[in-house]
Amino acid sequence: MSAASEYFRSKLEFEIDVLGAYEQLTGGHCVLVDTRRHASWEHGHVPGALHLPTALIPAQAHVLIPAGTPVVVYSWGPGCNGSTFAALALAELGYPVKEMIGGIEYWIRNGLPLESAAGVASQSTDPLVTTD
Repeated sequence: MSAASEYFRSKLEFEIDVLGAYEQLTGGHCVLVDTRRHASWEHGHVPGALHLPTALIPAQAHVLIPAGTPVVVYSWGPGCNGSTFAALALAELGYPVKEMIGGIEYWIRNGLPLESAAGVASQSTDPLVTTD
């Protein structure tokens, strides 16, 4: 096996796309963790997600998430590596963790539900995003 194929095989073990994360969350197979700051959480977040900003993971993860629970983390989107830092912090604490690629940006663009103070709503699917 080439170094490139080993790299990509390994990478895929630790990433999940938004539709896969949606399936895992709705099936009760993971805890979905929003790693963004409070203001971003307030603008809108995935319904059912746990808000645990990256900086608080070392002190609070063990209180909020039972040991051994599969975790999927997300932050803003492809231009943000906040979820990578969060995934590393959780992995270092021993959690099985995956990073939701595309973040909440692609969650929204795929027309999946978003929760805010106004309630839960979905937007139209972005025509540039293929969900089939």
